[in-house]
Amino acid sequence: MTYKEWFDEMAEKHRAILEGMEDASEEEIIDSFDYDKMCKQHPDYCPLYLEDKKCHEMENLNCYFCGCPYFRFCDEGIDRIDGKIRYSLCVIDAKEGKRFETEDSIHQDCSECTLPHRRAFIRKHFDRDWKRVMEKSMACSIRNVCDEQSRRQGLDGYIF
Repeated sequence: MTYKEWFDEMAEKHRAILEGMEDASEEEIIDSFDYDKMCKQHPDYCPLYLEDKKCHEMENLNCYFCGCPYFRFCDEGIDRIDGKIRYSLCVIDAKEGKRFETEDSIHQDCSECTLPHRRAFIRKHFDRDWKRVMEKSMACSIRNVCDEQSRRQGLDGYIF
């Protein structure tokens, strides 16, 4: 599965869950994405649910952001580092993040970062439309990522 296929599939699954929750409050929606509730009510949302596994080992795991608003990807590659194609990265370079490298590729490994699965983070970035919050994930060029990082750090105009 490509990153884009994953993104579109998750956006559709997210939309389908929220379809019946038009009158629910923000807190009710966030509550409904609690890991234990999701495993019972939406076992097809994540393949790990069927194995009774979590993607991140933490208490109170919330699955509202399956994927992080700071994750960037491009199936064609964002850039090259030491001859390897980098396909994904963390735009805030979270200290818990790591790189997964193969002979010719680099991918972001977010398995130890729990930031997007915490209620405070979800509240801060909440939108009923997961796709709208996550649309920046499709970076597709290092220039887009650098522009975003410089804005985030207040470095507009800085040349990378």
